[in-house]
Amino acid sequence: MIDRGDLWLVMIGLGLGSFGLRFLFLGLVGDRPLPAWLTRHLRYTAVAMMPALVAPLVAWPAATGGQTDPARLLAALATLGVGLLTKNVILAILSGAAALLAGGYLLG
Repeated sequence: MIDRGDLWLVMIGLGLGSFGLRFLFLGLVGDRPLPAWLTRHLRYTAVAMMPALVAPLVAWPAATGGQTDPARLLAALATLGVGLLTKNVILAILSGAAALLAGGYLLG
């Protein structure tokens, strides 16, 4: 159980952090044009987020106590391979799910 004072401190800190991030882009930048190099880099932000979210789940999954699991590695490789070959996100996700199920069944 968390102390009420700590809880409020965390909530206020998260609120201030969220406001600061939004104010940085909306308040300070506003409708001013951004440099071309920055807009080019911002275009890849969404693409970089997915591997950052998935990589810890593949390398150190909580389901195995933080130990690397061959089934999850095979699923990640299948997803990456199908995604690179077909450029189809849905097909890549489905192939990764199928590889995870098959790997879990075959490898235990």
